[in-house]
Amino acid sequence: MEEFYRIRRLPPYVFEQVNRAKAAARNAGADIIDMGMGNPDLPTPPHVIEKLKETLGKPRTDRYSASKGITGLRRAQAAYYERRFGVKLNPETQIVATLGSKEGFANVAQAITSPGDVVLVPNPSYPIHAFGFLMAGGVVRSVPAEPTPELFSALEKAIIHSIPKPIAMIACYPSNPTAYVASLDFYKDLVAFAKKHEIFILSDLAYAELYFDGVPPPSVLQVPGAIDVTVEFTSMSKTFSMAGWRMGFAVGNERIIAALTRVKSYLDYGAFTPVQVAATAALNGPQDCIKEMRDTYRKRRDVLVETFGRAGWDIPPPAASMFAWAPLPEKFRDVGSMAFATLMVEKSGVVVSPGVAFGEHGEGYVRIAMVENEQRIRQAARNIRRFLESGVESLHNVVPLANRR
Repeated sequence: MEEFYRIRRLPPYVFEQVNRAKAAARNAGADIIDMGMGNPDLPTPPHVIEKLKETLGKPRTDRYSASKGITGLRRAQAAYYERRFGVKLNPETQIVATLGSKEGFANVAQAITSPGDVVLVPNPSYPIHAFGFLMAGGVVRSVPAEPTPELFSALEKAIIHSIPKPIAMIACYPSNPTAYVASLDFYKDLVAFAKKHEIFILSDLAYAELYFDGVPPPSVLQVPGAIDVTVEFTSMSKTFSMAGWRMGFAVGNERIIAALTRVKSYLDYGAFTPVQVAATAALNGPQDCIKEMRDTYRKRRDVLVETFGRAGWDIPPPAASMFAWAPLPEKFRDVGSMAFATLMVEKSGVVVSPGVAFGEHGEGYVRIAMVENEQRIRQAARNIRRFLESGVESLHNVVPLANRR
């Protein structure tokens, strides 16, 4: 039978080959060090968990909640934006709670996209940035991911050569997967570009609090007038190690927030009320936990760069995010990121994400998630050293893996 329309628009699941290798290795009793998925391993702060426990079972908390988020939660997010970025938001009209930033992106695509609408998406980029719009019937045009003047040249060309004219562009800084960080000056130019060409900016700021050089990443909404053309998505997954809680936000332009709120009102009833109350406590409560998590990731980054380097794999140190974006070791450049990631599992027991999973311009790289403790990162480096020293010539399955699609 023919595939359903939206399923036809999705490519084969690019992680399937690596996941098969991981499952086979585990079934054979191998000790797998999984640095593939950006799944935080640090515990949720105790005061957040205590607030959840305190709220569970209270009258009315088991009922349907509000899909746009309870009032206290939206006010807490507004307070966070004013405290962190100096940006004032109206919690009634400029903030909606989402079931994580991923759901927010997917549903904003449903809310604003007509069949055939063009959206400018960085390549490489987090998959939902492109596939949310593809599933909504849109068309994706790739632009560079790095926040440089070359990006604006590419954006200008895309505007000129796209029919119909693009409706929106995606920005993601600190970036997943590349860990690029944007400056406020870059955002000023981006807002000016968006206003000149009358397109929206959809900004993914999920990694706002994971930075390592002492300079907090800005929000595009700090640019005067940015809210006229911008909606920004944040997540509590990484900031408070609440990935499984599925809590995020979309904030900014009232027209888009209203459209997203309306779509969500048909699709869900919002997160479980005790989860929203606990998330409110996280935003309003002590923030020392954020610094502690940031310090943990910074130490992991330093260990990763040092030990992998000594193992023969030079990793550029990321300035932010929980990922390292690593070029393939020189001996494996011709193998390709998918085959290399599969070989990593089979030959070293270390899982990484192939760069091609984030777009064709991610080829030649892998993404390494810093979701293992320092001891495990050192163990990964020892395993990788043995793998790299074995050489390509000893890996008889390189060629068939590289050609397998």
